[in-house]
Amino acid sequence: MVGEKAVVTGSTAGIGRAVAIAFAAEGAAVVVTGRDKARGDATVSEITAAGGTAHFVAADLRDEEACTALVDGAAQRLGGLTVLVNNAAGGDVKDATVATMDTAAWDAILRVDLTAPMWCARVAIAHMRVAGGGAIVNIGSRQGERASAGLAAYVAAKAGMNGLTRAIAVEEAANGIRCNTVSPGYVLNDRRDAQLSDERRAALQGMHLTRLGLADDVASACVYLASRESGFVTGINLQLDGGSSIARARTLG
Repeated sequence: MVGEKAVVTGSTAGIGRAVAIAFAAEGAAVVVTGRDKARGDATVSEITAAGGTAHFVAADLRDEEACTALVDGAAQRLGGLTVLVNNAAGGDVKDATVATMDTAAWDAILRVDLTAPMWCARVAIAHMRVAGGGAIVNIGSRQGERASAGLAAYVAAKAGMNGLTRAIAVEEAANGIRCNTVSPGYVLNDRRDAQLSDERRAALQGMHLTRLGLADDVASACVYLASRESGFVTGINLQLDGGSSIARARTLG
């Protein structure tokens, strides 16, 4: 990825942070973004201390103008744009079943999880066309195909993300722009899973054929899909889920 110029949304923690660090380690210049400046600065410091190139830009992706300013500003700062990773998700809004869904919550979740990726991609595509091509990686979820009760808005948004990926792949192929989705299974999170009990860990482990996922697993997949090595790959949904999408969970026999 030497010479690539990338924006990774939601990259101050978790999967996004791992992606930004991995991109920089592979030689890409990266714009780290999120709403928490302290965590963003810490991510940039880790990257630059290792010899990479990164900048933090605070952005609230609930706002269309902020998305436009983020991507345009990144292209100006980096001297162009060749990679976009749409990772940010609206985790601060309570989801629900369809029968109990609040319209404001529905709108808020879809705005961050589906509409903001479209806003960012729309601007990124213009810069990628100028660059002669590029790669967009959308971070989806197995919920987009295998729904859990009580997450109706998130499920709908991630299913929509799969459709957005296919639309961009078809529309921009002639411009040398590829677009793919990575759909992780359960990925361990330092904050959420800090007090994970042995019983809960075993139950989660049983959902997979291999092991629980790590943020670095997703980052490695993103490195491949954003790099020239995957030049023959576009429009796919990579099920990065330890085999849970192709077999019954071990807990079910």
